Amino acid sequence: MKYYRVWKALLKIRFQNLMMFRLGFWGPFFVDGSLFLVQLAVFDAIYANVDRIGSWGRGEMILYIGTFSLINAVNMVVYFFGVNGITSKIKSGEMDLYLTKPVSPLFRLTFERMNPGSLPLLFFSICIIGYGVRAAGISVSAGRVLGYLFFLGIMILLYYEMEVLIRSVAFYLVSNARMEQLEEAGLELCMNLPGIAFYGIYKFVFYCILPYGIMATLPVQSLIGEMSWGTAAFGIAVVCAFSGLTALVWRNGMRHYNSASS
Repeated sequence: MKYYRVWKALLKIRFQNLMMFRLGFWGPFFVDGSLFLVQLAVFDAIYANVDRIGSWGRGEMILYIGTFSLINAVNMVVYFFGVNGITSKIKSGEMDLYLTKPVSPLFRLTFERMNPGSLPLLFFSICIIGYGVRAAGISVSAGRVLGYLFFLGIMILLYYEMEVLIRSVAFYLVSNARMEQLEEAGLELCMNLPGIAFYGIYKFVFYCILPYGIMATLPVQSLIGEMSWGTAAFGIAVVCAFSGLTALVWRNGMRHYNSASS
């Protein structure tokens, strides 16, 4: 309950700050909506003359794009702008202010800059998912929907863990700019190419090291009935592994953090 009240207060403060400048509140609706349309145009240009990628046809690929967009939309609405500031706060010493508050520093960093301007992306992504289901001719059952929602939820968690993990490297290095560039390159590639297209060393990299390749792939496989028990267990294991790794890196980083006052 304490954390819920803190979250509610952070949301209220965030809305008050945004509404002080109306353009700052409504601007992201237009920008993110336009970005989504550009992503659709890029997808159409890439896959206009492609019938299948592996066992997936155009309908499954539309579903994949919508799923990855939905995961990214949740990221943009809830935690991206807060988590993205971790590096600068460590370098500037501003992290000191978070250590003095009676709440987890990571909790406050995660939710203090929620962005309602990206809400249209959630709506558009859900529409694309619905269109993808129809285009693929998928027979949707309650079990498949529940499986899809389960893997969607843990992949959103994995996305969050990857962002926190990469930015927590700033506790140990002078600069983690290269790590963030690697993150951007991996995301850009996997937003347009599903995990089923990777083989060999590439599959190992994008399934185990930078697991962006499974983030939208596993939920889609669950919905279309292509997921095996082994694949499901692997996905859950990857999320658990990165949960432990992220918690370890963050706790050790906070323990060795050299504040500005010191």
